[in-house]
Amino acid sequence: MSTEYIRPQGLDEALGLLQERQDVTILAGGTDLMVDRRSEKIRPRCLLDVSRLPELRRIRTRDGVLEIGAAVTISELLASGTIARMAPVLAGCARRFGSRQIRNVATIGGNVAHCAPCGDTIAPLLVHEAQAVVAAPGGTRTVDIGEMAGGPYQCILAPGELIRCFRLKPCPAGVDLADFQKIGRRRELAISRISMAAMVRLDDDGGVDFMRFAVGACTPTPHRFREVEDFLLGRRPDEGLLWQAGRLAADTMIAITGTRPSAAYKQPAVQGLFLRMMSPLLQPGRKSHA
Repeated sequence: MSTEYIRPQGLDEALGLLQERQDVTILAGGTDLMVDRRSEKIRPRCLLDVSRLPELRRIRTRDGVLEIGAAVTISELLASGTIARMAPVLAGCARRFGSRQIRNVATIGGNVAHCAPCGDTIAPLLVHEAQAVVAAPGGTRTVDIGEMAGGPYQCILAPGELIRCFRLKPCPAGVDLADFQKIGRRRELAISRISMAAMVRLDDDGGVDFMRFAVGACTPTPHRFREVEDFLLGRRPDEGLLWQAGRLAADTMIAITGTRPSAAYKQPAVQGLFLRMMSPLLQPGRKSHA
């Protein structure tokens, strides 16, 4: 079956085509879509290429909010000084994302909309309390990033909608740790089996006065683990306390997924990765950015 290819010149044209036609599949980076097409998991009749729409290509700040267009590539995230300064966790994710070839074409919007449990950008977006701005012919709506997936590979976007951009709360001043880490089956170019994103700030007495922590890949959809945040808030980290918090993270993961055969390695792996991520808080000088 042949596939029609359309590259609109502007967002309004793209939204009009989505409204007019029921056979359109949105193409952004295509790093997942084209693999599925070749394997015939999907058979799109028409590909609507939104990767070059100027409205989806911006990185900017507006009223103190960081705005990232859905068609911004992972390489562009990595190269952006604005991202490094205002969203260092996302910059750290971009640094560990696939190969250079994949980073050059994969988009942040495509990574989110694909709703794969292993999607690396979602946990960093969660700790930045991001919202997706969703466009349709009738206007826009905002969706909290944690609500974008109805389940694994199940995006809540309605027919005729596309993600225009993401709005992030910038990293607060004075954070002591802003990091993204992942575990895969090999050291490099691996699909994540566990990923973590965190921002932590300590007060003058060494107690945690700000924390956001999210986990991806090991749950059906990425989650912010508020139980772990609440456990550490107001307390001074030491190795024993962080080990307990890591155990709580592992138990929270099991509570979401249930006990599976993979829990035999994932439960201690979550605990160990958490301790490794948080260990800079125990060191003199403390500051650690991804």
